[in-house]
Amino acid sequence: MEPEAPAGQAPAAASKLSEAVGAALQDPRRQRRLVLVIVCVALLLDNMLYMVIVPIVPFYVHSASEKPTLTSKVCVTALPPPTPANASADTVNTSESSTAAMPARSTAQPQYPTDNEDVKIGVLFASKAILQLLVNPLSGTFIDRMSYDLPLLMGLGVLFASTVMFAFAEDYATLFAARSLQGLGSAFADTSGIAMIADKYPEEPERSRALGLALAFISFGSLVAPPFGGFLHKFVGKTAPFLVLAMVSLLDALLLLVVAKPFSAAARARANLPVGTPIHRLMLDPYIAVVAGALTTCNIPLAFLEPTIATWMEHTMAASEWDAGIAWLPAFVPHVLGVYLTVRLAARYPHLQWLYGAFGLAVIGASSCLVPACRSFSPLVASLCGLCFGIALVDTALLPTLAFLVDVRHVSVYGSVYAIADISYCVAYALGPIVAGHIVHSLGFEQLSLVMGLANLLYAPVLLLLRNVGRLKRSRSERDVLLDEPPQGLYDAVRLRERPLSDREGAPRSPPGPFDACEDDYDYYTRS
Repeated sequence: MEPEAPAGQAPAAASKLSEAVGAALQDPRRQRRLVLVIVCVALLLDNMLYMVIVPIVPFYVHSASEKPTLTSKVCVTALPPPTPANASADTVNTSESSTAAMPARSTAQPQYPTDNEDVKIGVLFASKAILQLLVNPLSGTFIDRMSYDLPLLMGLGVLFASTVMFAFAEDYATLFAARSLQGLGSAFADTSGIAMIADKYPEEPERSRALGLALAFISFGSLVAPPFGGFLHKFVGKTAPFLVLAMVSLLDALLLLVVAKPFSAAARARANLPVGTPIHRLMLDPYIAVVAGALTTCNIPLAFLEPTIATWMEHTMAASEWDAGIAWLPAFVPHVLGVYLTVRLAARYPHLQWLYGAFGLAVIGASSCLVPACRSFSPLVASLCGLCFGIALVDTALLPTLAFLVDVRHVSVYGSVYAIADISYCVAYALGPIVAGHIVHSLGFEQLSLVMGLANLLYAPVLLLLRNVGRLKRSRSERDVLLDEPPQGLYDAVRLRERPLSDREGAPRSPPGPFDACEDDYDYYTRS
């Protein structure tokens, strides 16, 4: 009888453990930390998948073009005609010269269309950003209507499918479909993930700290992915890096299902929030437009240098492919340092976010202008470190500013505003792989770097337009009223309108809200 007691206690212990885990997940602080981990892993996965193909995709495209090249160019090697034994030396020389003049068409080494492959690789790299750019306006509106957890789950599912397609792709068409599918998944996963962080961390400096951590994961994924993919591709197999990333995306999606429960009744209640400001109205907001322009401008040097700097290094300093790849690796340290400094400064001086962004643009401009002047490896690494340090300053300062602008000027729903931020990034990374090579060919690498640096230096003073944003006071938005003071009667809902631009003391307030048209009706019913 005694041995049966532990067997009978096992289900009870499992039930208690499940209850303890459930209680821990219900704790708001622990839950939002888990949500932050899930979003950071999703961003890490997306950027690793974006960059892991850098050392792999030339092999894929090369092997995909090998089969048609071998089958379509089956030729016989041209042999010189037999020479008689008593032929003169002049005859032999004449035959040799005529043979040398004939085009060699030997099939011992197949001729691969290298120029065509370069075009294919550029289009393949840009296809993800192009589709993401096209889908983002729709995904932002969808996220505003459906909350954040379900679109994030959808994005992780699409990224999983894209990664599996990459693993088993055998031709260029499948590679292109997998890359484009990744853009579709990123439009939902990236936007909803950043918006979820802004929603879970509504107060500063916690919001800046959480978004800075997400940016650090993005940088880490972008820098560690090429050596990760190249190592597994060489020593394990071409499917290994993609299967590892597919497993990570699947585990992250399962963790999201456990923590957020996107199909539960509570999730449906969370989705019943006020409709966010339409994305076209957010784009017309001058403050948001200035931030979006800064995000695009600061990422253009990175997006244009990545596909062109390797060739320039080869011609300028006789650098190898390994040197071109390792030159970007030290930039992770200044990027993390920039995130850390901006978060600490924002916690102490939150009204100077625009200044941190302007200083970052100036650093990016100076670093971009210095790149063509480098003639050795060490100065080039220092310039790239300055470039990534400036990008960290701009991103970490301005991403929380977007959420703050929505809080004080619009409805506190963040899907569409971070879709605009994602569009800003995609504009740079959609143009870079396609346009950069043509600009270098027509104008030169030096002119390209100088123009990009000058653009950043000229845009830095534009951020002066944001200097009064930090003085705006957070008003009670429609969402806050719905969550804290739900309407008690039929006509009480009209109280959800935003406050006017300024109060009696002259303090800045939010602009008129969407309920201003109901003000006359509200006065009529309150008087009656």
